[in-house]
Amino acid sequence: MATLDSLTWLSRFVSETPGDSEVGGRSRQVPNACWSRVLPTPSIDPQLQLWSSEMGQMLGIEKGGAETLGGGVPISGMDPYAQRYGGHQFGNWAGQLGDGRAITLGEAESKDGVVELQLKGAGKTPYSRFADGKAVLRSSIREFLCSEAMHHLGVPTTRALSLVTTGEDVLRDIMYDGNPAHEPGAIVCRVAPSFIRFGSFQIHSATSDIDTLRSLVEHTVHTHFPTHSLDDDAGRIAWLSQIAEDTALMVSHWMRVGFVHGVMNTDNMSIHGLTIDYGPYGWLEDYNPGWTPNTTDSSTRRYRYGQQPQIAAWNLARLLESMVPLMEDPELLHNVLTAYTDAFDAHHNRMWAEKLGLGTFIPADESLIRDLNALLQEVETDMTIFFRLLSSIQTPDVSELSHAFYDEQAIPVEPWNSWLERWWVRVDSKPNRSIMTNANPKYVLRNWMAQLAIDAAHMGDYSVCERLHQLLKNPYAEQQEHEEEWFQKRPEWARSKVGCSMLSCSS
Repeated sequence: MATLDSLTWLSRFVSETPGDSEVGGRSRQVPNACWSRVLPTPSIDPQLQLWSSEMGQMLGIEKGGAETLGGGVPISGMDPYAQRYGGHQFGNWAGQLGDGRAITLGEAESKDGVVELQLKGAGKTPYSRFADGKAVLRSSIREFLCSEAMHHLGVPTTRALSLVTTGEDVLRDIMYDGNPAHEPGAIVCRVAPSFIRFGSFQIHSATSDIDTLRSLVEHTVHTHFPTHSLDDDAGRIAWLSQIAEDTALMVSHWMRVGFVHGVMNTDNMSIHGLTIDYGPYGWLEDYNPGWTPNTTDSSTRRYRYGQQPQIAAWNLARLLESMVPLMEDPELLHNVLTAYTDAFDAHHNRMWAEKLGLGTFIPADESLIRDLNALLQEVETDMTIFFRLLSSIQTPDVSELSHAFYDEQAIPVEPWNSWLERWWVRVDSKPNRSIMTNANPKYVLRNWMAQLAIDAAHMGDYSVCERLHQLLKNPYAEQQEHEEEWFQKRPEWARSKVGCSMLSCSS
């Protein structure tokens, strides 16, 4: 099998869009550009700790390349750069943002087409502002494990190829509370068709740089959406509707598995409908639609689980606003929001039909689902365990679901049995168990599980990371040998532990 240096490297983004005339340099505003060339910062002692064999096989390369993947001298053919973009953060326009700690090595040909390889945590770029451009082991483990786990859950996502420790300590204030501490540094190599975001277009429209906006749109459609045309408004609407529909599918999958992104800023929204930028994410432990893992968002809970579909629509509207200068009839952009709403409703209804084994969704199912959502919030109930157990119960009796409740004595038995009877009648006593088990995972990357892996890695032990990596390759399989350890509710020690219940944008 080949190595990194034998890949065929391309640089379509750099060659087809306007760039920065200055190479690297200080943090600064970079007008009229989509990117800045910049070299990664080499690691002091690069050690390859985690590797995705699947991604390696997709690229056709063997395990290795720690020096390059740890920020070393780029291989011939690579043309490293940091992307410039803007974005709305927590609902407010933030101006120029850009890749402050991410550096794209280049685009490489793979078995699945051309993909972009990007190092996260490889040093300063012109977009780093006051930061160092580095990443810590803690956040890097979370990104590596989660992006690979999400792929196997069937959720559209960026992927991870490797995690390299740098041999350098990085200063971080994990909770932004004035208590910084040094942590081990690490770099993740992540992979996607591209890392173009909603904010990639917003920055040019916001600065009235219509020529650069048009150039980026032409590159994006030609390269990544070749079946679409920009000849007229109808073609632009069809392309944008594709983005809207892909986004709707992604968010419906988030809702299906109980995933909360935590920081749905427009600069964290991929044009490919991929989950991107794994920071303060989490899975619902208790079924609480108002929960967000992001402490920065604790006061308004803008990015809470139950509001993710609406936030995606809001973000999409900001993308559409950036396209107004390219439209002959901007009013047509409203059709894109309709495409999003229609697509999400269809995906969401199908998702519930699959989770409950209903077969085809019918309007009468709305009340059944609404009442279920209310019941799940009556007492503390583990979402993942509840739906997995529901997939296998033999009678409409809540006692068969008792393991999903944090306090079995507090279960409202009569309301639950009443709802289960209604559901049992709806499925004619024969829920489609195969569809249910394929829609309701048994294992997800709960924050407490990731924290156990992080704690062990800080001691030099990556075996927990490896075990979770393997476990989460088959999240819908029974894997009974792992039940006692991983098919469990959140342990009490994790209820208020930093990294489990509380995360920040530094996570």
